[in-house]
Amino acid sequence: MSFEITLIKKCEQRLQKGLEEMSLTASSEQCEQMINYLQLMHKWSAHFNLTSIRNPLEMVSRHLLDSLSVMPYLVGESVIDVGTGAGLPGIPLSIMNVEKSFYLLDSSHKKQVFVSQVVKSLPLKNVHCVHSEVKNYKPEKKFSTIVTRAFAPLANMIESTAHLLGGGGRFLAMMGKVEQEALILPPGFEIERIVSLQVPGENAQRHLGIIFALEG
Repeated sequence: MSFEITLIKKCEQRLQKGLEEMSLTASSEQCEQMINYLQLMHKWSAHFNLTSIRNPLEMVSRHLLDSLSVMPYLVGESVIDVGTGAGLPGIPLSIMNVEKSFYLLDSSHKKQVFVSQVVKSLPLKNVHCVHSEVKNYKPEKKFSTIVTRAFAPLANMIESTAHLLGGGGRFLAMMGKVEQEALILPPGFEIERIVSLQVPGENAQRHLGIIFALEG
């Protein structure tokens, strides 16, 4: 399914309706950037296998709105998206939060090539692309928010990214259905709360785990 003018209009309408349901406000420029991002993802997916979703209307809900569902829970001014893949949730969040700095980290070279192209094309001046294994990334300054879609058991994700979290920061773990045994954390970390996310057009369960480090 290609992005014809009629389809672009439908995607714009679904995005606007979804934003309204989520009580989020986006400028016409921000909406245009997000739709352009989907077009790039759709085009590159034919060769880079960025997403299994090929229906652009479904991509609006599954990629854009799902990413933006965590927006109210971002902490501070510096955010790192670990395992960003095709730029999710980092790209949509960076479009909507121009006052924050976003670092999009992934170990996949081809996905970082795509994300770098997106950053140049849109353009996004508040986004930095990081091609690295998370354990090898040693930034000069730590981050106020670490956000990631579940790429490993929660305890493993926290252990592998703990060196990136600044004081008073939060770890945001995007999850589907929550199993209690999956919420076991490594020593020194506690769950602040588990939020049930409501994503317009998405029927599957979506949750966000908000985790903080104990002081001392």
